[in-house]
Amino acid sequence: MHSPHHPGSADPLLTTKEAAKYLGLSPYTLERWRYLGKGPRFIRVGRKAVRYRQSALDAFIAEGENG
Repeated sequence: MHSPHHPGSADPLLTTKEAAKYLGLSPYTLERWRYLGKGPRFIRVGRKAVRYRQSALDAFIAEGENG
C-alpha cells in the first residue's frame, strides 16, 4: 500500500486513517493508543499532523505475532 502523499516511496508515510485501514483498526483506536503512549511508532509532521511509516506498522504487526 503506497500513500498518495509520497508515490513510489519505499517506506511511505501514512495518515492515521490510512494506517488504521492498513492495520484493520478504526482511526479512533490509533488516536487513543497515541494518547495512552502505546501502539505503533508514529512521527509528527509540524504541530498537528501525525504520520506512520509503513515499516513501523509492519514491525508492530510482527511484534504482535511474537507476543
